[in-house]
Amino acid sequence: MTAVYGPTRDLLKPAFLRELRRCKPDEGSKWLLLGDFNLIYRARDKNNRNLNQSRMRQFRAALNSCKLREIHLQNRKYTWSNERRRPTMCRLDRVFANESWDLAFEQHGLLALSTSHSDHCPLLLSSMSGPRAPRPFRFENFWTKLPGFTKEVHTVWKQPTTHTQLVRILYHKMAATARHLRS
Repeated sequence: MTAVYGPTRDLLKPAFLRELRRCKPDEGSKWLLLGDFNLIYRARDKNNRNLNQSRMRQFRAALNSCKLREIHLQNRKYTWSNERRRPTMCRLDRVFANESWDLAFEQHGLLALSTSHSDHCPLLLSSMSGPRAPRPFRFENFWTKLPGFTKEVHTVWKQPTTHTQLVRILYHKMAATARHLRS
C-alpha cells in the first residue's frame, strides 16, 4: 500500500508522477495506491471548466503505466471543496488498485465519510464480505405455546449477573434470554 499527498504547486507535479511510476511493484504484487493526489484525470472530476488538459493526460498516462484502476467511490462525486460562496469542487482524493490487489480482494467498497474539520472528506475502503452486523432478535409468538417455554425463560432470567445498575441488569437478562431462545 502506498499513501500519497500530491504537491499543490504545478512545478512539482511532473516529478510526483515520475515518482509514482517508480513506486510500481513487480508484476504479480498486490498494490493499493491512495491519498490526496491534488490532480484530476477526467473533466467530470471538477465542477468547472478551469482544466489543465496536459496535466490530466500526464496523470492518466502515469496511471496507465502503473496498470492501476480506480476503485469506484459510491456515494459522492467530489472529495474536496474550496468552501467559497461559489465553490470549486474536485475529486482529489482517490484509491487505485492493480489487478493483483483487485483479484485478491474482490468484495470491497469505497465510501466518503462526512467531516466538519477539513475541506477534504475522508474515504473508507472496506470489505463488503467481511463481518456482518448481528441479526436482530425477533421474538416469535408461537414460542409461548411450546411446552417448557416459561420454564426456560425463568431458568435464564434467574441466572446471576455482575451488573449493579438496574438498566444494565435488565439489558443483561434480556440479552441472555434472547441468546437462549434463539438457540
